[in-house]
Amino acid sequence: MIVGVPKEIKNHEYRVGMVPGSVRELTNHGHQVIVETNAGLGIGFSDQDYLNVGASIQKNAAEVFASADMIVKVKEPQAIERAMLREGQILFTYLHLAPDLPQTEDLIKSKAICIAYETVTDNQGGLPLLAPMSEVAGRMSIQAGAQALEKSNAGRGMLLGGVPGVAPAKVVIIGGGMVGNNAAQMAVGMGAEVVILDRNVNVLRRLDAQFGNKIKTVYSTTEALEEHVLEADLVIGGVLVAGAAAPKLVTAEHIKNMKAGSAIVDVAIDQGGCIATSKATTHADPTFIVDDVVHYCVANMPGAVPLTSTFALNNATLPFIIKLANKGYKEALLSDQHFLNGLNVINGQITCASVAENLGFEFVDPKVALA
Repeated sequence: MIVGVPKEIKNHEYRVGMVPGSVRELTNHGHQVIVETNAGLGIGFSDQDYLNVGASIQKNAAEVFASADMIVKVKEPQAIERAMLREGQILFTYLHLAPDLPQTEDLIKSKAICIAYETVTDNQGGLPLLAPMSEVAGRMSIQAGAQALEKSNAGRGMLLGGVPGVAPAKVVIIGGGMVGNNAAQMAVGMGAEVVILDRNVNVLRRLDAQFGNKIKTVYSTTEALEEHVLEADLVIGGVLVAGAAAPKLVTAEHIKNMKAGSAIVDVAIDQGGCIATSKATTHADPTFIVDDVVHYCVANMPGAVPLTSTFALNNATLPFIIKLANKGYKEALLSDQHFLNGLNVINGQITCASVAENLGFEFVDPKVALA
């Protein structure tokens, strides 16, 4: 198979779909890899590094898309990239289609085979290709939130951990999954007061066993969420419904009644956000103010630490890339139900139930679509 790796073009996105080590694994399996020039430059890999492991270099994305049987990316294809997809071509990347009608419509028109990292599952009920970036984003959310609380960024002027004699900031984390857990690790380490809300009692038990009295766990009801959000100095939105748009748990009324200069980091923004006042931002212009509350809603947070993020992502995606290349998409997907859950669009049909429901398309069973 010919596998193509284009350079990412989203704002301040320096990650790359495959590092040279991953390319070497594919070429060792007898596959051909074509990489757009400077695709890995953002994390310190030159074209020569890719040539050294058997890849060939193409001068632009158009040549990569035109030649490749499979495109491996990091972020969802931008409009100019979607226009280069063709019928029968495999696209393997993050898609986050539920809140993104234009992208979904373009992928339907392309008739490409579109497999989303974020809906591939495992036999423990987890999301193995989303987990690495959730770990990164969860940890980064506290860094971003700490900066947002600084007065120069329109925040309250608080140090997250306080100092002796001065109380630390109260950090309220909504969702105790991978994002919430990693956010809590960072917030606890910085000395903040930490509260985590979740509706899964088993998740709360796990967090309690992990952190003990360093955090407070709260069962998330409407009343409890309102109480803690209004008391918070920093709110982290870490809610995920796999493949679906995130529920709007923090309302505009909540924002209006929060402390002036408090901050929100909506890590769920890729799936539309779990804060009613959120809108996607970029690393070039990461924050905005609503009712004196600083909102940080960067849709590709891990792109700010691309070296860490790219290796973490490659560690997770490489076995699936090899499986697709070795077996072809039909056998690779049909032989593994968890991998099959990653199929979102094929031959102009929506095969992810949550995407179909959110955007009003007809859902086609992926096994039927692949037949």
